[in-house]
Amino acid sequence: MQAGEEDFELKQMRDMAAAKKRWDAMIREGKVKILTPREAGYAIQLSNKPLLDVRPSSEREKAWVKGSTWVPIFEVDNKFDVGTLSRKATNFVMGGWWSGVPTLSYDSQFLSKVEEKFPKDAELIVTCQKGLRSLAACELLCNAGYKNLFWVQGGLEAAEEEDLAREGTQPLKFAGIGGLSEFLGV
Repeated sequence: MQAGEEDFELKQMRDMAAAKKRWDAMIREGKVKILTPREAGYAIQLSNKPLLDVRPSSEREKAWVKGSTWVPIFEVDNKFDVGTLSRKATNFVMGGWWSGVPTLSYDSQFLSKVEEKFPKDAELIVTCQKGLRSLAACELLCNAGYKNLFWVQGGLEAAEEEDLAREGTQPLKFAGIGGLSEFLGV
């Protein structure tokens, strides 16, 4: 491994550790409340709380929660410049061939798109496939002044079929699977 690669990996590990500390503090301080997928389903049905789905199109097109609002925080990166091709190759080698997870890029318009759809005093349930991207979205929304945020712990992957009303061709928990693992049915 070259020094540049080590520096990049070390920086990623430090960035992720710092993000985890911020996210833990957000939850500990009550700025973001935790819901299980089942609790989210009840909140949607009984209290009519809106669900913000922040997953990329590659996951959303397979399955989504009925009535949810879709604003991806990251989207599939279809560019073919040198930097993107390098990231795509790294993603493929690091397991993308198995999982089918595409190379994603942050949508810099995410916050403004959410602000167009929801006022800052809305009680907003935020979810993604596994829970990390939605926690990052909660941090952005909290910093932008949203006060009533709920995070679906474990994301849609943790949901049982009866937890949330689903639309699409696959169970919610399998919407993040792709690549060879999807082909083989694993």
